[in-house]
Amino acid sequence: MLRSERNKTAATFTLLGFSDFPELQIPLFLIFLAIYSVTVVGNIGMIVIIRINPKLHTPMYVFLSHLSFVDFCLSSSVTPKTLVNLVAEDRTISLSGCVVQFFFFCTFAVTEFFLLAVMAYDRFVAIRNPLLYTVAMSQKLCAMLMGGSYAWGVACSLILTCSAIKLSFQGFNTINHFFCEFSSLLSLSCSDTYVNQLLLFISATFNVVSTLLIILMSYVFIIVTILKMRSASGRRKAFSTCASHLTAITIFHGTILFLYCVPNSKNSRHTVKVASVFYAVVIPMLNPLIYSLRNKDVKDTVSKIMKTNFHIECMHW
Repeated sequence: MLRSERNKTAATFTLLGFSDFPELQIPLFLIFLAIYSVTVVGNIGMIVIIRINPKLHTPMYVFLSHLSFVDFCLSSSVTPKTLVNLVAEDRTISLSGCVVQFFFFCTFAVTEFFLLAVMAYDRFVAIRNPLLYTVAMSQKLCAMLMGGSYAWGVACSLILTCSAIKLSFQGFNTINHFFCEFSSLLSLSCSDTYVNQLLLFISATFNVVSTLLIILMSYVFIIVTILKMRSASGRRKAFSTCASHLTAITIFHGTILFLYCVPNSKNSRHTVKVASVFYAVVIPMLNPLIYSLRNKDVKDTVSKIMKTNFHIECMHW
């Protein structure tokens, strides 16, 4: 066995997480468990609601169901392990476990970037040509846009993951984070990480800048189209249609930009952790709430389901 392979096999990692605050372990566990429970119920519930209501079988809701699926997977790649580490004394994770966790996290994070950009383009098409919306956003185009988002997420994740597998590690390593974040792995490696850091910078910059440009261009055209509308009620309806998506974009991209703007120093590690919690754990919970609370069709479907269940229970009584 080569020396580098022995180093990889022998290396173990400990996720430090929030162990700096032992008195907060149980409260944090309860908070994370509550957030994850809402995330699972909210996102799976959104997918089910869209599937059972034929009125919601439009491109907009197809993209929304995939966003819910991505949010569920994104949170599930991080939160369960975090919950275990909050109550367990042994916080170790193998190199293979770390790499697998990062692969899935990166895949769904990048996919969400492009899904939000696709949804911005979808809103532009819907507002500019409402009568030809279903024709312009055909099933084939929707499938291509969704497939492209997933494929690019997997491609980016594979590139970074393969570059991480080639790194060498020695002995016990402490990751000052609650999940296997890529830059934290790089800081622990005894290999030259210049290429890895360059790949991370190029990938992150391209994904953030390209999706933001698509979103900004889409909304510039949306605003111009709305301002040209003669009907005040039409303008209000158009703005209302975009409100949920704009809220989700602002929270998601705002957190990412804030996270990358924080200097990587010891004084800012707690800030980075809090921002990462918001990005990886809280936002997947917020998205279904944002879309369900502001969407009349979704609320009507939920109320019908609740009424149906109520009638069934009354019949059993």
